[in-house]
Amino acid sequence: MQRSPRPVDPGHVVVIGGGIAGLAAAHRLTSAGVRVTVLEATARLGGKLQAGTIEGVPVDLGAESMLARRPEAVELARATGLADRLQPPATSTASVWTRDALRPMPKGHVMGVPGDPAALAGLLSPDGVARIGKERELAPAELGDDVAVGAFVAERLGREVVDRLVEPLLGGVYAGDAYRISMRAAVPQLFEAAKRRHSLLEGVRDLQRKAEAQQQTGPVFMGIEGGVGTLPGAVADAVRAAGGEIRTETPVIGMSRAEDGWRIRTDQSVIEADAVVLAAPAWSASALLAAESPAAAAELGRIEYASMTLVTLAFRRSDLPGMPDGSGFLVPPVDGRTIKASTFSSQKWSWVGDGSSDLFVLRTSIGRYGEEEHLHREDSELVGVSLRDLGAATGLEARPVASEVTRWIGGLPQYPVGHLARVARIREEVAKLAGLRVCGAAYDGVGIPACIADGQRAADEILATPTLAAGG
Repeated sequence: MQRSPRPVDPGHVVVIGGGIAGLAAAHRLTSAGVRVTVLEATARLGGKLQAGTIEGVPVDLGAESMLARRPEAVELARATGLADRLQPPATSTASVWTRDALRPMPKGHVMGVPGDPAALAGLLSPDGVARIGKERELAPAELGDDVAVGAFVAERLGREVVDRLVEPLLGGVYAGDAYRISMRAAVPQLFEAAKRRHSLLEGVRDLQRKAEAQQQTGPVFMGIEGGVGTLPGAVADAVRAAGGEIRTETPVIGMSRAEDGWRIRTDQSVIEADAVVLAAPAWSASALLAAESPAAAAELGRIEYASMTLVTLAFRRSDLPGMPDGSGFLVPPVDGRTIKASTFSSQKWSWVGDGSSDLFVLRTSIGRYGEEEHLHREDSELVGVSLRDLGAATGLEARPVASEVTRWIGGLPQYPVGHLARVARIREEVAKLAGLRVCGAAYDGVGIPACIADGQRAADEILATPTLAAGG
């Protein structure tokens, strides 16, 4: 009687961190038939993606949209059963609250850098617009290996375009300081275009011509009915359905190499694994790698984070005199306001507006790199300063019927000049440890698609390691 072949051990991978990068890695691994255990220190999965409600209306209390021109997030949503809930914003218009007025967000720019100075007329002063046009009188641009976005754009086009547009746009993504943020890391397409043409304006025009030639269609951004914060749950369900195990409230307190893989210590047990995907924030990854890779740990420990607070407010529509059109507005820090942006959720997302015809939901964001005092203010005070700024910007005088304050402590890693070189050094050191990869927002991008792509890359590299490639 011929015996059936013994089943091949698919290998066991532990994913440390249940944010969207770690979940994306776990999804990729379980889809390949690998046994996966996800360990999340907190009681909730999803990291900076969090769905909630206000007065019964579903809302996002963290990140609210995904860049649709990158495929990873939309594809993962479709792969985990959310295809019929993908929705683009109901409006793509927005404003900038600057010089005491809401001014339309200009078209035809790359992260605030225009190809045509006239595109910023009205947003900038006449002198500011004229200064942009003087770039042709400057010597060719020299970027070197990296440069701060704000410093370079100010040198080429003047400070006003940075302070009034580049800064609030970058601040909306990184909660950082444009004069510190790496151009190569944060706006790589603009860095390469400017380096190639030695002119910032010409570089932007090249990018615009390329986009026109490719005839890019479809929405730039995408949301999910019920909130982007529902994506982590859908991915986690798919991981479990494929045999993966997910443990919340399970902080990892140590990890060390074993003879045939890794030994992971939690506050409850010791877990043996063939490989590890470390998808924790930089400070946590630094602590866990201190013994096995002091060099990588030191580099990770130097990555700084910004904290921010989101204030979500619900109003009776009958109390509102009318809100400005569009999805909301950005606020340049140079104007000295407390809020840095406001999203009119009921106008931006159909599913929020449809959630209650009687309510109007909006949110404000507070906090940038180096501004930590907002974290220590009472919820009521943060609501109050939000209402004050909203009133000055829009004429809003109504009081909310409900409010929700969400603090994201250490929410956004900062990408200063030299960030990509640091990431390369971290990955070079980590690669010396067999069966280990790192991923997450601290490395190649803070957006949802970038985090998903980084998790998938880490999983693919783990799958290619000799232990797993050989079937365990």
